[in-house]
Amino acid sequence: MLRKELEENSGMLFIFEESQKLCFWMKNTLIPLSIAYMDEDYKIIDLLDMKPLDLTPICSSKPAKYALEVNKGWFEKQGIKTQDKAVIEN
Repeated sequence: MLRKELEENSGMLFIFEESQKLCFWMKNTLIPLSIAYMDEDYKIIDLLDMKPLDLTPICSSKPAKYALEVNKGWFEKQGIKTQDKAVIEN
């Protein structure tokens, strides 16, 4: 990624063909991020924080189809919690 910043209300949505246990790491990622793992209905399974440059896999606790990475703490600032349902618009 090698970014030094991510705009405040921006993020990266990862979409997988099938639900599965997902694991992300922070190789080449210079900024702290939070990740939301979501099921096929966009229900949030996990909200986890990730440290810059950490190679430790951060995995979903259950099968997930979507992962959304944002600036660390963004979900908390928005009042978003596990079990909430995301709305994804094109």
